[in-house]
Amino acid sequence: MRAKDDNKEWTIREKAIEMIVHEGFDGLSMHKLAKAANISVSTIYIYFRNREDLLNQLYTAVVENFVQHSLKGFDPDMDFEAGLWLQWKNRYEYVLSNPLHYHFSEQFRNSPLIKRQDDAPEIAFKKAMQRFVANAAEKGQIVNLPPEVFWAIAYGPFYTLVKFHLDNSAMSGVPFSLTDELLLLTFQRTMRALRA
Repeated sequence: MRAKDDNKEWTIREKAIEMIVHEGFDGLSMHKLAKAANISVSTIYIYFRNREDLLNQLYTAVVENFVQHSLKGFDPDMDFEAGLWLQWKNRYEYVLSNPLHYHFSEQFRNSPLIKRQDDAPEIAFKKAMQRFVANAAEKGQIVNLPPEVFWAIAYGPFYTLVKFHLDNSAMSGVPFSLTDELLLLTFQRTMRALRA
């Protein structure tokens, strides 16, 4: 068996994410991936058992990276406004640094092809966010809302602006670039809607 090469594995992963984002999951075949990565098909199987294994490993790695970025400097017990603003800034930094990974995770977050694991970083992340929101509600810093309503108010505006920014197009079709000032303005309006 051939030895693993970290550079080849990284290239395979990045090319696969790029192909999936641009062509969808159906556009990914091991032969097309091998050609894009400039390697043989058999080399891919040194790192991944099959296409499903590749997809799940990619998703797990992308989620781990997202969680690391999002939780940087974050504590579920911190003041709600400071914590939510930190979440917005961390997530924005992540999206700007990893646009293909962001698009990939958005495409496949709810895919039946993703095998969830109980110890996945995603589970720990969700628990930290749930604790953060519960603490804020208990302290009277925010109104107590159903989780879906909370998410729509707390993160919906953020992700809408991120989409406009990544598409470089606003609703009217004119070019759009998200600035720190617009992000802060939107955050301030969001906080008004969430405060108790």
